[in-house]
Amino acid sequence: MFSEVITARFSDTDALGHINNTMVPVWFEGARDPVFKWFMPELNLNEWRLILAKIDVNFHAQIYYGKEITLRTYISRIGGSSFDVYQELWQNDIKCASGTAVMVHFCYENQSSLKIPSNVENEMKKHIFITE
Repeated sequence: MFSEVITARFSDTDALGHINNTMVPVWFEGARDPVFKWFMPELNLNEWRLILAKIDVNFHAQIYYGKEITLRTYISRIGGSSFDVYQELWQNDIKCASGTAVMVHFCYENQSSLKIPSNVENEMKKHIFITE
């Protein structure tokens, strides 16, 4: 699991004073950087080898401005060329949101999927989501 603590900005709130629901997918994407680095250690956009095939986000509780937010990132499925990144957002020891991103190892030149390299798969296995 990767874990990152962030602080919401005032501009991340909505008219009700909660964190706007559009922020969670943005924060989840930012927290996927360690996963991206398995494929492109320098995060060089000219060598990018991933595409996002699908995302979903589930909201479990309200998220508030002014309190630390912890993002947890796991791998929940490993396929031949695709994999699922499962993420959770926690605040005050409460899981407030969760979601999954389906990522594909991809060759833009050939417009086709690529097999996940074995060294990357080995790293993924170290971060498998285990249900409680």
